[in-house]
Amino acid sequence: MSSPVQIFGPVISTYVRIVEIVCEEAGLAHEVVPTPAHSPENRHPFGKVPVVHIDGHEMYETVSIANYIDTAHNGGALQPADPVRRAAMERWIGVGNSYLFPLFERGLVMPYIMHRYAGAELDKGRIAKALPDIAKTLSFIDLEMQRDGAWANDGFTMADIFLYCILRGVELTPEGAAGIAQLQVLPLWMVQCRQRGSVHATRWESET
Repeated sequence: MSSPVQIFGPVISTYVRIVEIVCEEAGLAHEVVPTPAHSPENRHPFGKVPVVHIDGHEMYETVSIANYIDTAHNGGALQPADPVRRAAMERWIGVGNSYLFPLFERGLVMPYIMHRYAGAELDKGRIAKALPDIAKTLSFIDLEMQRDGAWANDGFTMADIFLYCILRGVELTPEGAAGIAQLQVLPLWMVQCRQRGSVHATRWESET
């Protein structure tokens, strides 16, 4: 029996959870080794997370890790074979990583994490400043889904995993939950994702 995949990073990390879900989809045993981003145990050259040990290899960068797991252990089931649809999936993953995550994380999710887990005073000023852009971005995503199904048009793919994990952090804040609830399609998609076994199996403690 092979050793479980080791995922080094904070247990509440969005990107740690992405790798966990991909492992679940591939039927791979896995364990999270709680590791702060900038600790000596984390060997990511830029201090990010996660770092993953799998098949005798040490890997970093979540996109490459997820693609490897899905290709090597899941027959590429999370990646559309059609080049146009695959490009759409990759585009939305890129949008999530480059634009959505930085905006949501800095402006809303991290202030609540620091408040709930580190005892810091909630930075209401930062949240208030970010909320207009967050609301505009959530509306853009919802309109794209209404228009052509966006990334969700091809069944459950890697884009669903990345975007669900990014958006779930938003949904776990009062302002984010209220904003998402006002939309037409995005809340339904979030519910559908939560019903998937891999997503349910990797839920955070704050979700139970």
